[in-house]
Order: sequence, then C-alpha cells, then structure tokens
Amino acid sequence: MVTSSDPYAARLEIDYPERLDRLTSAFRLLWIIPIAIVLGVLSGSSTETARTVSGSAVTTTTRSGGGIAGGLFLATLLMILFRRRYPRWWFDFAREFARFGARVGAYLFLLTDRYPSTVEEQAVHLDVDYPDVEADLNRWLPLVKWLLAIPHYVVLAVLALGALVVGVIAWFAILFTGRFPRPLFDYLVGVGRWSLRVEAYAILLVTDRYPPFSLK
Repeated sequence: MVTSSDPYAARLEIDYPERLDRLTSAFRLLWIIPIAIVLGVLSGSSTETARTVSGSAVTTTTRSGGGIAGGLFLATLLMILFRRRYPRWWFDFAREFARFGARVGAYLFLLTDRYPSTVEEQAVHLDVDYPDVEADLNRWLPLVKWLLAIPHYVVLAVLALGALVVGVIAWFAILFTGRFPRPLFDYLVGVGRWSLRVEAYAILLVTDRYPPFSLK
C-alpha cells in the first residue's frame, strides 16, 4: 500500500548556488541558444508537406510527427496496454532525456551557472523510479491519464506565468547582488518538481499514483 508519506516516483532537487555570475546571467538568453536547439531537435515535432498535381487540380497533404519524445510516449502506452512491458532501455532514455531537459530549464531560469551537460548530472538531481508494470501499473489507465491530469495542466499554466515573473525579478536581483533570493529559487524548483511529477504520471507512464498538488 502506498501512503502519502512515501516518496513519489519522480523527484527533483537543485543545489542552491551561493553566488551567480552576473555577466552570464545578463546574457543568459543568448548563451542558451545552442543547447536549446539541441533540446528542440529531440523534443520538437516535424511537419512534412507534399503536393500532388492531377490535371488542373493541386492537392496538398500535410503530415506531422511528434518527435522522439512523442513517439516514445505512444510506444510506451502501447507496450503497457498490449504487452504489459516497459522496456528498460527506453525507460533509461526517457529518464536521461528528462534529466537533460531539466538541466536546460535550470540554466535558462538562472538556477545554476553551469552550462547544461548532455551527460553529467551537475547541480540538477532528477530521478525517476523504474516501474514493475505487472505489479504497479494498470494496463488500461494510460488511455485516460492525459484526461485525469487536466486539473494539473490548468494549475501548472498559472504557476508557469508566476515562474516567468519570478524569473524576471530574480534576473534583476542577480544583476545587482549576484545572489538568487532563496524564496524565489524554491518556488521555481517547486514548479519544476510539480511538472516532473505530472510528466511521470501522464507522459512517462511510470506510476499510477496521482500527482500531489504541491511544490514540495
């Protein structure tokens, strides 16, 4: 039996920096562009448009793909549904991809000065538990998790707006003092933690335990 005191299947902690570099913080939106492109290539969708000419008529067909992340979600859903399996190798990929995205997000929001690595953990500590599919997961629940998670999406949208405001305030604070106010830092980490739990539930499909409405 799972109790509310048990750790959730997805966890995020970020080391608090005592001092931050004012120069790199000032131009963070420029410094992040190369690694953001790498992340975008992995997570972004692709669109292919084809035109067919038949006589005087021209037919345009557009096909869209959800990228690696979208394909991994669909493949995991189908495997749980029909085979009751979650192959360890693509779980490992999904976890490492989440870790990489968290490092990029932490750098963007000034939570760390270290440029995001594609391999090293750095100051961002993200972990996701590998599920025992037959014992812990309902094979049919992945079909409706996206629907059950809608309340979280609504709250996260509001929290994300707050995160943008907090990020701007923190940016000015760092420029003047070289420090990230701890309450603002904890808020941004809390939003990232909440988002990760929802991702673990509705996208990574590693747990059937409903995410708590909490920043902690």
